[in-house]
Amino acid sequence: MASSTVPKTQPRRRIRDVVPGIHIGYHKPGPLNAITDVPGVLVHTQSIHQNNGSVNTGVTTILPRKDWFNNACYSGIFRFNGSGEMTGSHWIEETGLLNSPIIITNSFAVGMAYQGIYEHSIAHHQDGDGNVGWFLLPVVAETFDGYLNDLTKFAVQPHHIVTGIDSARSGPVAEGNTGGGTGMVCHGHKGGTGTSSRVVSGLGVAGSDGKAPEKTYTVAALVQANYGRLHHFRVAGAPIGRLMFEELERKKKAADLSAADAERAKHFADADKAKDAKDGSIIVILATDAPLHPVQLQRLAKRATVGLSRVGGHGHNPSGDIFLAFSTANKIPVQTVTADKRTVDPFKAAALSVEVADDNSINALFEAAADSTEEAIYNALCMAETMVGHKGNTLEALDLEQLKTMMEKYL
Repeated sequence: MASSTVPKTQPRRRIRDVVPGIHIGYHKPGPLNAITDVPGVLVHTQSIHQNNGSVNTGVTTILPRKDWFNNACYSGIFRFNGSGEMTGSHWIEETGLLNSPIIITNSFAVGMAYQGIYEHSIAHHQDGDGNVGWFLLPVVAETFDGYLNDLTKFAVQPHHIVTGIDSARSGPVAEGNTGGGTGMVCHGHKGGTGTSSRVVSGLGVAGSDGKAPEKTYTVAALVQANYGRLHHFRVAGAPIGRLMFEELERKKKAADLSAADAERAKHFADADKAKDAKDGSIIVILATDAPLHPVQLQRLAKRATVGLSRVGGHGHNPSGDIFLAFSTANKIPVQTVTADKRTVDPFKAAALSVEVADDNSINALFEAAADSTEEAIYNALCMAETMVGHKGNTLEALDLEQLKTMMEKYL
């Protein structure tokens, strides 16, 4: 299995390591600065490199909780621009419940990923007589990696999804050229998978004494970044993409363009042409342990747009910018009416005890959603490596030393 990732010329580092002192909001990251800072959330990424370098794709698996099959999370969806797919979204909008793994992959692999979730569920939850009487609508999202990946090979197969579900873990999350982000393009550079988190202060439910205990809540994002043009790229407010473009233009006019610079300029131009044909898209998954109900989670998902716009996303017409937010705070039983059992009467409304946040108290959670989305995109770009892919198409990694030098003027 041959990899198309060019050997590293620079050690890849996350944005906070590249630009010490960068300011991305007022809330501190969690211990891992990752979506797995939200207790109970599990992640796995796998990359697929085949066919002498023309296949570069993969699968990202997010489990909202380990017992996702029987116990749902409250969730909400926001569509910034809808030229993309997220299966199961109608049911989430109908009920506000998420009881599926979240799979993120390439545009042509949605069907295989959907099948893979069912294969895993059948293997683990089919009854002794071989019956499937439960209800499940898989959640699969995609972005288009056809510039670096030969989509016609259908490299992602159901067994990759089964492996991802079985292998999802807590702990650090791989970023850059990994998972569903393996072959993605972002702001003229190699894009991919990125993550970040924020911790905000809050209050729990008041006790018998009327006092609410101090608590902290985590909001975290995982992105599959595959959108945008170079000249729109901004970092913490600095017009980095425009400055990179102008620097190359100055060198051209001064006849001071090295062979490496000329090749770099060509790659930027090719990436823009690829975005003309299919802008690409971004999927943002937001997780939190704050007790939000489905409408509040729809509102949280909308705030991913703020983080995306700070970096330079505009939601162009052919782009699929779809955001999902879920909360692990409440555990909602879902397999309560199946073909072989009924633990509730479907015609007798039964109450559940849940916690929900006061709408007037959730501004910091909104800020954290925007900030973690923004930083997750930076991490996807900073951790991604130069890749030569399908038909020899090449995407350069973001030049971290150039980024650091440019950013020093703005700090």
